[in-house]
Amino acid sequence: MKVLEINTICGKGSTGRIACQIADVVVQNGGEATVAYGRDYFPQGCNVPVFRIGSDIGVKIHAGLSRITDRQGFYSKRATKRLIRFIKEYDPDIIHLHNLHGYYLNLQVLFSFLSIYNKPVVWTLHDCWAFTGHCSYFEYIGCDKWKTGCHHCPQKKRYPKSLILDQSKRNWEEKRELFTSVADMTIVTPSYWLAGLIRESFLKKYPVEVIHNGIDLEVFKPTPSSWKEDHGIAKPIVLACAYLWDERKGYADVFKLAELLPDYQIVIVGISEKQAKVLPSSVFGIQRTNSVEELVKIYSAADIFVNPTYEEVLGLVNLEALACGTPVITYNSGGSPECVDDSCGIVVEKENIQELAKNILSAMRFERDVCIAFSQRFSKTNKYSEYFYSFKSLVAKKGEL
Repeated sequence: MKVLEINTICGKGSTGRIACQIADVVVQNGGEATVAYGRDYFPQGCNVPVFRIGSDIGVKIHAGLSRITDRQGFYSKRATKRLIRFIKEYDPDIIHLHNLHGYYLNLQVLFSFLSIYNKPVVWTLHDCWAFTGHCSYFEYIGCDKWKTGCHHCPQKKRYPKSLILDQSKRNWEEKRELFTSVADMTIVTPSYWLAGLIRESFLKKYPVEVIHNGIDLEVFKPTPSSWKEDHGIAKPIVLACAYLWDERKGYADVFKLAELLPDYQIVIVGISEKQAKVLPSSVFGIQRTNSVEELVKIYSAADIFVNPTYEEVLGLVNLEALACGTPVITYNSGGSPECVDDSCGIVVEKENIQELAKNILSAMRFERDVCIAFSQRFSKTNKYSEYFYSFKSLVAKKGEL
């Protein structure tokens, strides 16, 4: 069985690692896999052959035009035709799509091809972009235009940012036509929450499977750490971590929490250089890091992990913290509650910072061994093996037709 993974990035970032890890599992089970990716430098940490779809300059041109026209996904024709030539040459049994946004593909060219290419397509949605006219997330602002047809997008200036035009209506209509043109397609979501949204969208005609994202338990595990002592912290640590801190991740709530917890040290990981300059003295900040080893040491040193997110497809940071033995308190947002249970975590309603602070002491009572045991349900080997068996079933079904 030959599988082609297609994603914006490869070998780094959450989706880039997931694509490579799924490809690894396919190979470990006797199959063949390649990852086609759209942007950034040659990938590190990917053990299978890779194919660069376009070029840096092509991505920049696509992004620049999108800033003006609000037509992200409707440029890069030459790069997409190059991808199609590669697909025909590689001749995969399964085409596995991940993030198609990111200024590297032409949706019309790609889906016109997929609609006539007689191979099963699996599309893992890592956000909501596939069924909206513009945005990747909408829970924070409570928008439901995506259900019947986007227009007058309230998030035009959020990723994928448009500075001038609003073409959300046109985008929604064209995406609906293109994305529903493939006869043999299965949608996979990393959470039951996102699966529920799919069933309310124009993609509801397709079968939906839920396969939670997995974590590498050989990396995320309790690790001897002097991080707390090295930074002169004497108080219990309440940790918050995100790749990009903004209002939808609960950035302001972290500071409000610090005001309510003077006996604890709030540590926030993933802030920008600009954010680091204006942190209040009550919050200890760590700028974004690609060092997983450092992150594991911080998780292991923490007493509690909090995730005050307002939009979250799954919440891998919850699982990473649990795997290091650190209990979790999370907002009831998106798929984040699916990453804890009452043996290792607490779920509170969004914006209820008082309740978040109140439950810190309760969460301190959770046993670290129980947290670790819960996280093992999300082993990357087990989770991504679910993809392999799903691929195998689809190929077998195709052969019976």
